[in-house]
Amino acid sequence: MAEVKYKKILLKLSGEALAGDGKVGIDPKTINSICDAIKEVHDMGVKISIVVGGGNFWRGKYGEGMVKTTADYMGMLATVMNGLALQDAIEKRGMEARVQTAIEMRQIAEPFIQRRAERHLEKNRIVIFACGTGHPYFSTDTAAALRAAEMEVDAILVAKTIDGVYTADPKLDENAKKLDFVTYQEILEKDLKVMDSTSISLCKDNSIPLVVFAMSDPKNIIKAVKGENIGTYVNNK
Repeated sequence: MAEVKYKKILLKLSGEALAGDGKVGIDPKTINSICDAIKEVHDMGVKISIVVGGGNFWRGKYGEGMVKTTADYMGMLATVMNGLALQDAIEKRGMEARVQTAIEMRQIAEPFIQRRAERHLEKNRIVIFACGTGHPYFSTDTAAALRAAEMEVDAILVAKTIDGVYTADPKLDENAKKLDFVTYQEILEKDLKVMDSTSISLCKDNSIPLVVFAMSDPKNIIKAVKGENIGTYVNNK
């Protein structure tokens, strides 16, 4: 195995990360660049699982006037489309991948079974978790924290549209400062917008490190796995 800091990771990808500059749908160039980086990490011997969002197709908050549970279930279905696209791009690079969904849809994906997912990782397959937790009112951030705890990963790699955690929203506050390190407690107390509070609490309680970095350069995934000083590192201490 190549020199890596994290030998077993969960990569959290937003749906928007797959859309590229278009912001909606799936951009072939973007998804190919991401999967090229994933292959490089896979070739280092790292065990990889992925949780992908669905915001490039649908978010629960888009359903104005809708029953929230309905809008949230639509968002879960959007994550399946992204998961299948990732599976296809990954397998075109000679790796094996499996999509597991929190809502059963046997014709196109496996149901989530923790022991089966673990077995896939043991066989060096990449596992893509879709449909979030399978429940409305819970985000894919929470799904990432939950699956990371279940799979006992070394770290969650959080690919964002910005290059780390800031003291405020850098798009709105020109005085916002990037943090190299922050604790989960500080994120909760200061309401820093990294992941939602449920997922942050879950990571805090299970001492799962986060590495938050910009997805604008997919090679940041490789740098994060190697432990290079990019983005923001989040842990209890």
